[in-house]
Formats: sequence, C-alpha cells, structure tokens
Amino acid sequence: MAATKQRLCFLVITCFLIRVHGHPNYADALPKSILFFEGQRSGRLPRDQRITWRSNSGLSDGSAANVVDLSGGYYDAGDNVKFGFPMAFTTTMLSWSVLEYGKRMGGEVGNARAAIRWATDYLLKAATQTPGKLYVGVGDPDADHRCWERPEDMDTPRAVYSVSKTNPGSDVAGETAAALAAASLVFRVTDRAYSRRLLAVAKTVMSFAMKYQGKYSDSLGSVVCPFYCSYSGYQDELLWGASWLFRATNDAFYLNYLKSLGANDNTDFFSWDNKFAGARVLLSRRVHVDNNMSFVQFQQQAEDFMCRILPNNPSSTTQYTPGGLMYKQSSANLQYATSISFLLFTYSKYIASSKRSFTCGNLLITASSLRSLAKKQVDYILGENPLKMSYMVGFGARFPQKIHHRASSLPSLATNPGHIGCQAGFKFLDSSSPNPNILTGAVVGGPDQNDAFTDDRKDFSHAEPATYINAPLVGSLAYLVGSYGNGSL
Repeated sequence: MAATKQRLCFLVITCFLIRVHGHPNYADALPKSILFFEGQRSGRLPRDQRITWRSNSGLSDGSAANVVDLSGGYYDAGDNVKFGFPMAFTTTMLSWSVLEYGKRMGGEVGNARAAIRWATDYLLKAATQTPGKLYVGVGDPDADHRCWERPEDMDTPRAVYSVSKTNPGSDVAGETAAALAAASLVFRVTDRAYSRRLLAVAKTVMSFAMKYQGKYSDSLGSVVCPFYCSYSGYQDELLWGASWLFRATNDAFYLNYLKSLGANDNTDFFSWDNKFAGARVLLSRRVHVDNNMSFVQFQQQAEDFMCRILPNNPSSTTQYTPGGLMYKQSSANLQYATSISFLLFTYSKYIASSKRSFTCGNLLITASSLRSLAKKQVDYILGENPLKMSYMVGFGARFPQKIHHRASSLPSLATNPGHIGCQAGFKFLDSSSPNPNILTGAVVGGPDQNDAFTDDRKDFSHAEPATYINAPLVGSLAYLVGSYGNGSL
C-alpha cells in the first residue's frame, strides 16, 4: 500500500504538475467580466447604465405575438437576436457563480445580481405571458444575419418563437427552469418575494419540460439551427433542471425524477448545449459537503468527466494547444475553456471541503490539481499565452480591437444619431479600423489549435464574444480574486 501511494505521488509530480509563473490582475478582470453584460442588454436601459454608448433597443419585442411584452433580456453575442436557450444557460451560470463565489466578489456581487436580474425579468415574461407557451426567441435570425446594424436601428423582422404542448422543447424549458431555480437561490436573502416568484415559475416550466418531451430544434427547425441546435438532446437539460430544483427545494419529487432519468452519457463537454457534467458536479456537492453517499453515482460521473479533461492520464480525451489551452472546437473554443474551468474550480472546492481525492488510472488527482489546470486556463485567456494577448476586451496591454459585434463596430447614436440601415452598416464590418466602441470585459471566441489569433472582425468563429463565454468566467475570476487578492504580478 505504501509503495502504491509513493508511486501515485511520483506520477503527480512528474506527469501533472503545472507551473504557473505569476498571475494577472484578477481584481481588474472580475468587474470587467460583469460589466460586459451591460453592453448586451436589450430593452429600455436604466439610468445607472455604465456602458453609455448603448441605447434603448427592441422596445416593441413581442408585439409580433399578439402584443406580448418580450422587451429586455440579452443579445447572445454579436448579433441582435435574443435566443432563449443560451440566455437561460448564461443566467444559470451567473447564478451558480454568485452562489459559490459571491462572498469573494466584494462590491461586485451587486452588479452580478443586477446582471442576473436583467435576464430573469425577461425569462419570467417569456414563461408566463401566454399559458402553455414558453417564448424562446425574438428576431428572425436569417434576416438579422443578412444585416449589419446597431440594435438601436433594428428594422429586421422581430418574429417571436415559442415551444408548447404540440411543439415541445424539453431542452430549452429544462434550462429555463434551471436558470429560474438557481436565481431564486441568489435572491432568497436580498429579495424574498422575487425569489419565491422565480421558484414558482421554475416549477411550472420544469413540469412542462417533463410532461411534453422533445427537442426544441425539432419543433423550430431553421429558426434555431444551425445557430443553437440542441445537438445533445434534452436528457441533459431534464437532469440539469431537476438538479437545480432539488437544490432549491429539497423536494424528493425532483430527486426521484433525476434518479429515474438514466442519463448516464459520458461526456468531455460542458456548454450551453450539454449540461451532463454540470449537473453531476452540482449533485456531487451532496456527497462532499453534506456527506450523503446516496449521491455517489453522480460523484463518480463527475470524476469520470474530470479524468477526460485532465492531461497526462489514460482517460483524457481533451486536446490542448501548444500554449496549454484546452481545445474542444474550432468555433468559439473559449466557451468550453471558461465553462469547464468553472467546473474544475467548483469540484476542487467540494473535494477540498471533504478532504477527498480521486484517481485517473494511476494518477492521483487532488483539489490542487484541478485548481492548477483551471487557473492556467483563466491566465491564458487574460494574456499568459504565446501571443501575450488578453482575449478579454479592455483588459491588459494587448487585446482584440476588431471584435465581431455590431453595436461595438458601428458608431454610437451619440456620435452618429442618424439611422444606419441594414446594408449601409456593412462598410463598418469591412473596415480595417478598430471598433469605435469598447465592449469592456467581452471575451471573444479565442485562438485556434496552434495558439494563433487574427484580429479580424469578419472571423466570427474567433472574434465574436458571447454571454455564455463570460458567465462561467465570472465565477472563476471571483474564486481567483479570493485566493490571490489583486493578482498583481
């Protein structure tokens, strides 16, 4: 036994030790990562709006559906469409970030709550305005993508899309239920009435997801595909939604349901589309924090996921760039780096609380192992990479100047109050000049598999920011602020 332990320790030292030379200023990055969401707002902007080059937009959203009010919420990325599926995931991850790391956010926790509430106010509208319907999109994506114009100037059709009993969408409904349930926990202390409303609607939406099962992309087709197709199906969202409702209620009904799902798919992804890993990490908290061994199945699945992510072990299925960035897909790869890093930090927190470790083959994995890899990913994003480039706009000495983002790339209403039409805006897309408006805190899709990055506005795969890239990064940065203070080199 002693020899086995010695060999495991030897493997940790020789095969897995990740050296990190210094670290960026996390205390500067955290508020910027939250500020970004103000640049994505749709609807009537509040008086305390800090990204002042944005103005009101989409005020009549919902009018195409018998005068339903669907104003508000977030544009998902660099376009002017509101997709409910990634918006709900963004909301869940912002909420989880506050629940796990809110105490480390200091004064920024109020801004984080405001970012969550901007989304949940919209999701409540989407879930309650028409009985039996969940509105899941505003704006014709094909028409929108044929234009390059400010959200304030939108003149493309603001079509409204929904799921219902006859056109089910268990995936988007399950994610919406998860978002509302997670947010209800965030507001449980600061606004109890709002928290109760969020939870009540979460229960209703989850019931809908469970009762009328089907993929929303089967119901809506080209309206959501290829933009946000439900590639992983809806079992993961049923598991995810039930897991969050169980966390929020402790109702055995949700526990029995999630255990009955048989959602045992192995995965090395975590994203707006695939929630299996997130649900398992969330449920494993019951083992590590509550010492409830009836959840050990989810603990084992969470650790199987970790082994698929961690390098230098027999179970690893994750590619890394030469500079050390985990690489999952060619388009918007940083969304996976931020989402998975959040899970690494959070699972490290759980196993540290229970003083547990686990193995991937013969490789001993500790809380420190997980934190080291996650920190390396965040540091890479903030400039510790071969190009010495920060992939967060407005952070560091060098960051992307020509991001694929309509509002950022077009002159603001303050500098150009005249209407800029659908086709007239393309000259700004084609321009070689930096974007006139700085979308502070936005994290773009990131470099390719060789750590290369071309600052090209037309290259949406690498130069476009998105809410679901930033949302999990907020939690990771809060963890690092709490661990490293101001993070100065």
